[in-house]
Amino acid sequence: MHTDSANVSRPTFYTVREAARILRVGPSTLYRAIREDAFPAVRLRTRYVIPAVALEKLLAEATERGTLVDPARMAAERRTEREIARITGSAR
Repeated sequence: MHTDSANVSRPTFYTVREAARILRVGPSTLYRAIREDAFPAVRLRTRYVIPAVALEKLLAEATERGTLVDPARMAAERRTEREIARITGSAR
């Protein structure tokens, strides 16, 4: 079986515990943010995983902008955009 070395070093998803360690917060803080729809995650039955690209995008944006990056605000904006699209019938 062939293994791509790029995929070995960077996972596609992080566990909540791994993502919390990267962000230097407690797992319970991250679980709470996920349940409040304030942090991007994928739910697989009873388990949450964090897409690596979402975490990397947040970190890159914080570095590039040099200002506060608020995932909760970003999630609220996405919900608002979806609701507007649903009401107006426009595709995103």
